[in-house]
Amino acid sequence: MDSVEKGAATSVSNPRGRPSRGRPPKLQRNSRGGQGRGVEKPPHMAALILARGGSKGIPLKNIKHLAGVPLIGWVLRAALDSGVFQSVWVSTDHDEIENVAKQFGAQVHRRSSEASKDSSTSLDAIIEFLNYHNEVDIIGNIQATSPCLHPTDLQKVAEMIREEGYDSVFSVVRRHQFRWGEIQKGVREMTEPLNLNPAKRPRRQDWDGELYENGSFYFAKRHLIEMGYLQGGKMAYYEMRAEHSVDIDVDIDWPIAEQRVLRFGYFGKEKLKEIKLFVCNIDGCFTNGHIYVSGDQKEIISYDVKDAIGISLLKKSGIEVRLISERACSKQTLSSLKLDCKMEVNVPDKLAVVDEWRKEMGLCWKEVAYLGNEVSDEECLKKAGLSGVPADACAAAQKAVGYICKCSGGRGALREFAEHIFLLMEKIVNSCQK
Repeated sequence: MDSVEKGAATSVSNPRGRPSRGRPPKLQRNSRGGQGRGVEKPPHMAALILARGGSKGIPLKNIKHLAGVPLIGWVLRAALDSGVFQSVWVSTDHDEIENVAKQFGAQVHRRSSEASKDSSTSLDAIIEFLNYHNEVDIIGNIQATSPCLHPTDLQKVAEMIREEGYDSVFSVVRRHQFRWGEIQKGVREMTEPLNLNPAKRPRRQDWDGELYENGSFYFAKRHLIEMGYLQGGKMAYYEMRAEHSVDIDVDIDWPIAEQRVLRFGYFGKEKLKEIKLFVCNIDGCFTNGHIYVSGDQKEIISYDVKDAIGISLLKKSGIEVRLISERACSKQTLSSLKLDCKMEVNVPDKLAVVDEWRKEMGLCWKEVAYLGNEVSDEECLKKAGLSGVPADACAAAQKAVGYICKCSGGRGALREFAEHIFLLMEKIVNSCQK
């Protein structure tokens, strides 16, 4: 269970340098009145994710794919599914980030160049947003680089603000780390313990540890932000589970982050089901889409051995594998691959064929995984319980899926998606055991 502890205080501190120290730009006051005969509208709580395009470390980090999903998509999914926000916004200065935000269902505030500088603070961007949105009473500033955030965390914090009267709530994580004073030449020649007695070092289980801000979110009421603060007034922290406290800016590199997200991330409202049928488009997924014609007019295609192994692994795990194509592929060429899969070619309506396969096997769509790359795959991708596309899939197909491969079609995408399925199936098994 999530542990939630509250510590009220009247002092104000800056979260990891996020609020600016000086006098903030002047905000326009919220002049909303009651609706009809003195009835007030409930406070408008808005989620705001700040996603500037000019990341210094990793170019366009906020939309770089993490476990097949744009990084910002993980927190947007959690914010939207929490159901506690009247609006969910992304503040950005970049067209590609805007497109991804809208794809996930968020609204977009185009940040000014003044609030997009390297020297601009989060508070500068929040104040600019509020100046354009007089209807907003409470801001939930969610960090785009916290991909293991869950809706339940946001729901509990919203309750603390709305029901328990807190003016600001921020996320923390408990750490069991001993701290020592820094040695500085000419100032301090010896280190000293800061939070322990070396003569009586406590065991981990005998020590409660300490609370650290993890930067996942900062909630604050409008009047606080008007004074230039994100933390203050009646103030509390919300303790997140350690496994959900992932900050890609600070803690871990990308590959490790992917493993953490696959194990502890939030994948949506509907529970994952065990996959029983895997369907793959032939052209552009199993193959790279190139067709070669020999001198005697025979069709030659190219595929990656890794993808053939991926099919074999799926079958060994008990998953039925079938291939499909809208093109009149040469069955002789396909049979020569010896994949031992049912194939259907020259298919004008892929959705109808896959739906028939599903019904034959007595499956629901949540038990179907689909790998496609074209407009003709779009409906199947939307219906399938797990959907993926190669890195070079068309834009329409990419918008319809939950997983975008790093590999291109015919270059390992099928094997990559198969491994993604295996990881998610392991997640289902682990959750059942718990």
